[in-house]
Amino acid sequence: MGADSSKNRKKPAEEKEDEDFSSGWRCFLSNMGLSIPAGICRLAQPALRLGQGRMLQGKDSDIPDHVLRLAGVGPGKLRAEWSLPGFIIMFLPEFPHRNVPGHEHFQVMSYIAKGSFGPILKVKDKAKQKTYAVKVIPKSEILRLGVLEQSKEEVIVQRQVRHPFVHDLQDCWQTQRHVYIMCDYCSTGDLYTYWQMIGQFSEDTVRVFAAELGCALGFLHDFGIIHRDLKMENILLTDNGHIRLADFGLSRRLEGGGRAFTICGTIQYMAPEVLSGGPYNHAADWWSLGILLFSLVTGKFPMPPEPDHCSMLRKVRWFPYEMPLSLSSPMALLLTELLCKTPCRRLRTLDRFKRQTFFRGTSFDLALLQRQPVEVILELRERPDRPAKARRGLTLSLQPLKGFDYDSFLSPPATPDTHLDADTQTHSAVPLPGPAPPLQSAQEKVPRREVFV
Repeated sequence: MGADSSKNRKKPAEEKEDEDFSSGWRCFLSNMGLSIPAGICRLAQPALRLGQGRMLQGKDSDIPDHVLRLAGVGPGKLRAEWSLPGFIIMFLPEFPHRNVPGHEHFQVMSYIAKGSFGPILKVKDKAKQKTYAVKVIPKSEILRLGVLEQSKEEVIVQRQVRHPFVHDLQDCWQTQRHVYIMCDYCSTGDLYTYWQMIGQFSEDTVRVFAAELGCALGFLHDFGIIHRDLKMENILLTDNGHIRLADFGLSRRLEGGGRAFTICGTIQYMAPEVLSGGPYNHAADWWSLGILLFSLVTGKFPMPPEPDHCSMLRKVRWFPYEMPLSLSSPMALLLTELLCKTPCRRLRTLDRFKRQTFFRGTSFDLALLQRQPVEVILELRERPDRPAKARRGLTLSLQPLKGFDYDSFLSPPATPDTHLDADTQTHSAVPLPGPAPPLQSAQEKVPRREVFV
């Protein structure tokens, strides 16, 4: 009788614990934008508890306290059980869940750079004898930084587009603890490196870059995609010196007539309507193109960056954008139309872009544009100071790779002294850190404040 009474008293407590556990996960996933039936959470409880024994042996969970609070539980109660199980794939369905090939298929050649969320590795596919750039993002970082939707949007956008002047996404997948994004490897590097080396480009060279970037933007906009981070660091170069627009980490789909309100991007390239918090549309990308072309042809930005977007907005609103007398009239006219502060009057379509006198005699045929190599890039590529310029003054050690869990994906690096890959500084949709303090260089991004209409 006493035993039965004890069981009856214990059972409600156990049921309450399971109920709290299930409701905590439902609350957590609700914050991820999903509504999960209680039954699924109950079915998932055994899987969620698999790591409990290991966690209780002294290994701390990767989940930060604020994520636990989002789930409606205290840090102590479920800390031992929160081990990022396979159940997490439910809110990352865009990434196939699989065990990726091991070292018999892939080899880490070098460490390219530290991305915003994880390391970027140069990887060789042994079977295809081809080299790729692989971005490795811990899921704990995705949750900690609140970039779940951004990570999903990045691969959704890049899966939709295939264009000669857009960087290709080759594959993406997830394991229990990491997300992997694999892109083509561009050994020539990015446009910013060569701009630093030469100081400024001739108008003839800028004409080639402008035509290719205009084609890429027009293509993306036809698909309803706004890039939102067009800058030199996000333009990779092929072996012949032609461009590949990369880094879709801030891009989003914005159909005709749609508007965005997120203050995001790189502060020196941001259009006034973006700096003010919107509304804005695809015209903002054409403003960024104007800033980029101005910098390429003059050797400097129209104005130095401010430490925050409010100060930058005030400066942008009064700045006259006067064109240097050294520019030809067609070049000055193109820049004036791109840097129009009123979005509805700005040059914002590919057809209007092609009709500019600056492009008179230029074919916009995609094959013809790539036929001739960009000689100045090929010459600069052979200069001995290029690796140092590509590093941007950064000294990166093996520290980011120490203790890195490859999920049985990759073999150890080819040499014991893996270093920053000098061939290129940017390969992925993740922005790379610049050498300057936060929000004081053209390489710094403004935090996202996402509002959609």
